[in-house]
Amino acid sequence: MTYVARDIVETRRAVAEARTAGKTVGLVPTMGALHEGHLSLVRASAADCGYTVVSVFVNPTQFGPGEDLERYPRGLENDAKLAGDAGAELIFAPTTDTMYPAGYATYVEVERLTDGLCGARRPGHFRGVTTVVTKLFNICKPDAAYFGQKDAQQAVIIKRMVRDLDLDIEIRVLPTVREPDGLAMSSRNEYLSAEERLQATCLYRALQRAEELYAERVRSVGRIIAEMTAIVEAERDTRIDYISAVDAEELSPIEEITAPALVALAVFVGETRLIDNVVLG
Repeated sequence: MTYVARDIVETRRAVAEARTAGKTVGLVPTMGALHEGHLSLVRASAADCGYTVVSVFVNPTQFGPGEDLERYPRGLENDAKLAGDAGAELIFAPTTDTMYPAGYATYVEVERLTDGLCGARRPGHFRGVTTVVTKLFNICKPDAAYFGQKDAQQAVIIKRMVRDLDLDIEIRVLPTVREPDGLAMSSRNEYLSAEERLQATCLYRALQRAEELYAERVRSVGRIIAEMTAIVEAERDTRIDYISAVDAEELSPIEEITAPALVALAVFVGETRLIDNVVLG
């Protein structure tokens, strides 16, 4: 049975016991509301490592004013069952006071890579992400940590943070898991009405068009973004937050695709903000 730990001491004790038994440790950081995307990461960790920890924590420091912190879906009991069935041995589900006790004053910040894409639209978001991930790394001390490609900017930032701070952790990024119609799995998909859910496929269709254009040897970012924009704007209840193409490693803006490029978009479908991406080249 999967064990649920609520505090740091018991989490460290459980991980230490696993290490004493000679097991490697994998960590899957999540905010809960687990879906198949998360579970693919848990299964990968369980296949690679002898002991898998899944953190379930809705991290307040990565939400901005007016965002969906209070209504973000929560369900620890169901999350623990799903994670356990996928191979997790331990669920670390701390409270906010556990992670950010009174007087908390320390943050981790990655420069440059956080300036564009979602970082430009959600000031402070990635400072919250890198801070909580660093804390999870220090608490769980994993050999490997697992993230999804859907959150591509986050994955690049975490990789850079680990490299720059000389953290002895391997970051493994797994492909985006999609619904049969292409919509990237996301906990926020729960917010969509039936009609909005149909319209939300425009993100994937726009990315497919980007891939088609690249296969046709189109390298102009302007043309690719224009055609993606037309696909998204054809839907009635959508509002584009951004559609961008950046260098896949430095996340710097580009005008022509001459090296691996991350093409990413954020779109409001109704009131729900969804993100998706593809790497070209």
